[in-house]
Amino acid sequence: MRPDGRVDGPEEPISVSEWLITMLVLAIPCVNLIMLFVWGFGGAEKRSKSNYCKAYLIWMAICFVIGILFYIVVIAGIVAGLS
Repeated sequence: MRPDGRVDGPEEPISVSEWLITMLVLAIPCVNLIMLFVWGFGGAEKRSKSNYCKAYLIWMAICFVIGILFYIVVIAGIVAGLS
């Protein structure tokens, strides 16, 4: 929807080649995190790609938190075993 209230027509789908390039860029460490924020919140990308990047960032955050919790549990177990 535009700011003036009019609704745009359907968006042109993202091509397979554009998805392949997107996945290639997301496979590069550090660059992927930067590009996810640019594509997800930059506003210049198509809605489907923007939503994909936002969902990818949410999954990354969930996995990061689970990893930290797992690390804490393992370290606590090691420390308890040494005592």
